[in-house]
Amino acid sequence: MILLQINQLSKYFGADPILSNIKLEVQTRDKIALVGRNGAGKSTLLKIISGAMSYDSGEMIKPKDVSIGYLAQDTGLESQLSIWDEMSLVFNHLKSMEADMRNLEQRMSTVDPNSEAKRFEQLLKEYDTLQVKFKEEGGYQYEADIRSVLHGLGFSNFNSETKISSLSGGQKTRLALGKLLLTKPDLLILDEPTNHLDIETLTWLEQYLQNYQGAILIVSHDRYFLDKIVTQVYEISRNTSSKFIGNYSNYLKQKADIYEKEQKSFEKQQEEVAKLKDFIQRNLARASTTKLAQSRRKKLEKMELMTKPLGDEKSASFQFDIDRLSGNDVLKATDISVSYDNLTPIISKISFSISRGDSIALVGPNGIGKSTLLKSIVQKLDSLTGTFSLGSHVQIGYYDQQQADLTSNKRVLDELWDEYPQKTEKEIRTVLGNFLFSGDDVLKPVSTLSGGEKARLALSKLMLQKANFLILDEPTNHLDLDSKEILENALIDFPGTILFVSHDRYFINRIATKVYELSTHSLTEYLGDYDYFVTKKEEQLELERLEKEEQKTVSQKNNSSTPEGRLNYQQDKELKKLERQKQRRIEEIEMSISQVEEKIEENEALLCDPSIYQDHEQVQKINTENEQLNFDLEKLMTEWEELH
Repeated sequence: MILLQINQLSKYFGADPILSNIKLEVQTRDKIALVGRNGAGKSTLLKIISGAMSYDSGEMIKPKDVSIGYLAQDTGLESQLSIWDEMSLVFNHLKSMEADMRNLEQRMSTVDPNSEAKRFEQLLKEYDTLQVKFKEEGGYQYEADIRSVLHGLGFSNFNSETKISSLSGGQKTRLALGKLLLTKPDLLILDEPTNHLDIETLTWLEQYLQNYQGAILIVSHDRYFLDKIVTQVYEISRNTSSKFIGNYSNYLKQKADIYEKEQKSFEKQQEEVAKLKDFIQRNLARASTTKLAQSRRKKLEKMELMTKPLGDEKSASFQFDIDRLSGNDVLKATDISVSYDNLTPIISKISFSISRGDSIALVGPNGIGKSTLLKSIVQKLDSLTGTFSLGSHVQIGYYDQQQADLTSNKRVLDELWDEYPQKTEKEIRTVLGNFLFSGDDVLKPVSTLSGGEKARLALSKLMLQKANFLILDEPTNHLDLDSKEILENALIDFPGTILFVSHDRYFINRIATKVYELSTHSLTEYLGDYDYFVTKKEEQLELERLEKEEQKTVSQKNNSSTPEGRLNYQQDKELKKLERQKQRRIEEIEMSISQVEEKIEENEALLCDPSIYQDHEQVQKINTENEQLNFDLEKLMTEWEELH
């Protein structure tokens, strides 16, 4: 079923076109990413679809009964209610039905089934109809749904009576997301939903969206996240849209292949045109070859000349150099305790060391104190206890995720020039040009810049420092996907040492040679990238589970010598038999899940084949099969979770 269709849509801000000739189609259970540069118009398009903004021309077709849920970027839930009461508002219709059911129960209890059989039958029929509807709409599980979403979004340790007004901005944003997820609209529109989420919460959200029954339209700069969820990509570039089948990585490959193919075709045609022109010029004036030259001219005039394929739009271009190498020992931290308020430590007595050439990702849940620890290292905050010792010739360059220092009313040009007055205006403009500030952009007041522009300006300052130890707090926030890749390449080539905090798992995988996991009383080192860190964590959890099972078995054996113990032994035997049956079923389900997932992947690969995706009947057939496979997969996953 088509939930949304957009044709030839255009939007202007004043005389400037923001979107033109936009085409987009969303069907039931589609999972679509909207990608493009910052400022390309992605958020504008989402606002238009949600009804929050008008458009100038074109058409947008949506069936009346299709529900749309929209979460704008960094939307915070403002409410005076408690967490539980606010989430429960989503289910007011179910509460009303439940009250009607209680009312009917009360009325039935006052009617004699024998003397008032007809009246009783009518009430019973009304009750049955209402009960079926209540069950179908989730009346018996909505409280469990609320608890599940709150747990997934990191509120499991919060008192449900906590007032939302007392929470931080990031927590309010997560609750806004949670409330929207509970409404389960037919089309879920999410603009940068991964902001303010730690890695654990991101993983939960990925799993939730993978199993979501409705359609999803999402804007995100998290490539790892997009690869896990989406099956289609619409690119907004130069005001228009282009569709690609597959996840984000497939989109990049297809885009590169299409460009290469178009470039080769263009070059081949240009060669042919040049040969024809040369032949005409050499032979037109000669009587013996005039007819041939005229024939070539007619051929040239009839040719439909191709336009040169447009490559990627201009990207930032920079690299991080250093003035001099540091010593081998870069930083030694001993018994460090840090605090938000200089009173209650959130991290206590941790020690670690960093050597030259290390590229370390600092990970841990939100609120554990990662940013606070970085601020302590660069002396923007005092640590409560312990010492930091820098090695010889260490020069620190610090990137603050809040860009707290970039709030002045100076012009962009002066913001950078005042810090490096020895450079000429041309040199400063060249640096800013590398970070996509050109022409009048350099004359904008810093305070009016967007988040992405401030991020690029902060990176330009960092580049000019030529520090050999970079401490980066969420450096990819506000950067579009292309700018992230430029930053990654610059950091990979950086000859110094890096310590960084990031929730971008793709970024961690490319940059990190080590992962430091931070908890309240410890810092654990993992010698690898993010995927290695996840694998080792899973191994640790499995070992802990096996140890608990072993301790339980030993305890049961010790108790089996008594009469009561013999009875327990028989019960234990029966339980173990049931457990073996359950394990066999789990293995069967896991094999089925693997087979279904492989088939879905095969189908998605087919959809990337030009000979397939240009055949609409074949595409429809594969999409129908994938829809059934996803339904089967969800049933298998539900049974698997219940067995676990």
